[in-house]
Amino acid sequence: MPGAASLRFDAVLFDLGSTLFYYQGDWLASRAESNERLLDALLAAGLDLERTAFLAEWESRLNIYQNDRDEDLIEHSTGVVLRNVLASLGHASISDQVLREALAEMYAVTQKHWKAETDAVPTLKALRSRGYRLGILSNAADDDDVRRLVDLAEVGPYFDFVLTSSSLGYRKPHLRTFHAALTRWGLPPDRVAMVGDNLRADILGAKSLGIFSIWITRRVAVEGPVDTGEPVIPDATIQTLSELLPLLERLNQNSAQ
Repeated sequence: MPGAASLRFDAVLFDLGSTLFYYQGDWLASRAESNERLLDALLAAGLDLERTAFLAEWESRLNIYQNDRDEDLIEHSTGVVLRNVLASLGHASISDQVLREALAEMYAVTQKHWKAETDAVPTLKALRSRGYRLGILSNAADDDDVRRLVDLAEVGPYFDFVLTSSSLGYRKPHLRTFHAALTRWGLPPDRVAMVGDNLRADILGAKSLGIFSIWITRRVAVEGPVDTGEPVIPDATIQTLSELLPLLERLNQNSAQ
C-alpha cells in the first residue's frame, strides 16, 4: 500500500441506482402500485379526493416534472409536485407531516425492490480499510427515500455523506452537485474519483469539473443506452465494483513512480 502522501485519490464519490444498488422488479407495475398507495394514504389522512381525477393529475404532473428536470437540471422533489397537485384539487393547506407520511407509503413499494450489489459492501469495506473517504451523490426526487434505502442496505456507516439532487435543488451533471460533494470533503477535484453508470449525469458531470470519471457498465445494458447528446469518454471503465479498488491502487502506484 502506498503511503498517504503518494495517493492520487483520497476519496471516491458514488452514484446510487445501477451503481451500488439495482432494481429487481417490474418498474411500471411498482409505479402504479406506488401511486395507489399514495392516494390511499391521503384518503386515510382525511383528504376528499376523487380517485380517478387524482391519479390522472398526479401521473401527468409527475411526467412533466421528470421531463423538465432532465432539461433544466432543476430538482424540485416529489414533495413539491404533490403539494402542487393537491392545491390544484382544492387542498392547498396540507401539513408537511401528512405529505411526508403519504410519500413514505408511496416509496415503501419501490424500496423493497432495491438491492445492494453483492460486491457493494465488500468493496466499500475494502476502500475504507485503505483510507479512502466515500460519499454518495444521487439524482433522486426524494431525499428521505434515498436515506431509507441506504439504511435498509446497512451501508450508511461507510459514507461520510449522502447527497441527493432533491436536497441540493440541482441534478447531475450540474456542477453545483459536484461542488457540494467536494466542499463536504474540502478536497480539490483531482483528488476525487466518481463512479457511476450514467454517461451524461455521472461521467460528463465529473469530467466537466476535473474529477476522475469511472464508468461502471454492469447495469448499462439492462437500463438501455444513454443519450448523452455528445460523445462522452470516461477516464476509466469497470464492469463490477470489485474491480474498483485494484484500479485505484494501480493509478495511485503509477502516480507515485
